[in-house]
Amino acid sequence: MSAGNRLMDDLSRVAGGALGALSGLRGEVEVLVRQRMERMVASMELVTREEFDSVQAMASEARAKQEDLEKKVADLEAKLAAKPAPSRARRTPTPTKSRPAKKADTPAPKSDAPSPTTEE
Repeated sequence: MSAGNRLMDDLSRVAGGALGALSGLRGEVEVLVRQRMERMVASMELVTREEFDSVQAMASEARAKQEDLEKKVADLEAKLAAKPAPSRARRTPTPTKSRPAKKADTPAPKSDAPSPTTEE
């Protein structure tokens, strides 16, 4: 039986060595994958959580202000629609002081220059 025990001991050592090598390989693969992922994420220009949260807060604030302004505009439009439209009735012109009319039969002042409508 000592030969059987010896064989089992050898097999357990080989299996233990293989598991040790596989676990070491697993650790190396994890490190390589992590490095590759970090490089890929860095090249993507992603934002940090703090930046995202601050922009999200600004956007929700802007949305709330927009909704308030929409309500104000709707209220103002309702008030404007409720008011009666100003009458567009035609007003009679107010009388103005009349100037004395020029007499048609008075001669025009004479000038030395020939009139442009007469031909020589």
